Amino acid sequence: MTKKQYDFIIIGAGIAGCSVAYELKKHTDSLLLIDKNPDVAQGASGAAGAFLSPLLGKPNKFKDLVTDALKYSTQFYEQNTPDFIEKCGTIRIPKDQEDSLKFESYIPYMDFEYIKKDDGYFFEIGSVVDGYNICKRLIKDINTQFNYDVNSIEFKDDMWIIKQSSNETLYAKNIILTTGASTKLYNEEYFNIRAVWGQRIDILTSTNVEQNYHKDCSVSKSFIQSNGKYKVSIGATHHRLDDSTKHLCTSCSNICIKKEDTEELLEKANKIIKLEDIEVIKELAGARANSIDYFPIVGSLIDSKSTIEQFPYLTKGTHVRDDRFTRYQNLYTINGVGGRGYVLAPYLANQLVENLLDSKQIDDTISLNRLFKRWVKKQ
Repeated sequence: MTKKQYDFIIIGAGIAGCSVAYELKKHTDSLLLIDKNPDVAQGASGAAGAFLSPLLGKPNKFKDLVTDALKYSTQFYEQNTPDFIEKCGTIRIPKDQEDSLKFESYIPYMDFEYIKKDDGYFFEIGSVVDGYNICKRLIKDINTQFNYDVNSIEFKDDMWIIKQSSNETLYAKNIILTTGASTKLYNEEYFNIRAVWGQRIDILTSTNVEQNYHKDCSVSKSFIQSNGKYKVSIGATHHRLDDSTKHLCTSCSNICIKKEDTEELLEKANKIIKLEDIEVIKELAGARANSIDYFPIVGSLIDSKSTIEQFPYLTKGTHVRDDRFTRYQNLYTINGVGGRGYVLAPYLANQLVENLLDSKQIDDTISLNRLFKRWVKKQ
């Protein structure tokens, strides 16, 4: 049997994994993208509303990150997947009077041009993308293996060994983990992911929605269907998932949508714009991965046990330079993109690949260094 060996194997075929695969394909053909599901975008990336929208607020590092990513990713989709992005603009509507006052205070700090419209603020840069077809387009020339549920990874003799429950084994010089809320392969306590469930419903309606809206949920621009009705997507991020949540399905490790969930989402959408003659045609949900500080996580993984053994005084708060931390050899990740996966993923993928191939430093606000340093002081 031929040994399946690659320079890079990416585990996880959501928008993050597909974006990394696209960037790496520019430099190598020794590349494989694998996923436990039968196709791309089957988890949170498939359930996402896939809206590209500005983050409002006063200046801070997270807002700066989202602004830079939105500019980059909008251009990325326009250049590489022009058939699957709809640049129709987005109206951001305050939720209440208190929220309206906040919006007014944000006006001096708006990063994008806007006009006041429909009780909100219209941003021309706002858009919605077809997430599934974007993922498919990004990996059209890339080797893939689906229905491959990784059981374990092990580094031995300068090679990563990737095993599943069957006898098939893959080998890689480098692994990139883009597995979202599923963190069973990380085995590091500092890598703390909070799963928040996201929901999207696609409906048919006689109402023509001319741009995206965002208030308590997001409502997409409508698309004409053959029966004369319009297709509209409605999306929202809900509460944090935990072991007791009624939405987590133990049989499939995914989220089961209840009737009241869809009814609640439709009610929120109708408070934004009145939707007539509604027919729900698709209901999707997925676990969105957030880090503990809501910033994404990008870069090489730190071996906490080896690092503490070498620098035991880290637990006392003594400073050690980040470049002295012990790393797992050739093991990398993009995670924690939360509900802004389609905004952040292409931008972060570009940064990770530049780090891998050109040694370009990853900013500490998104690297694993910050999580490890915060965690180790509590040990």
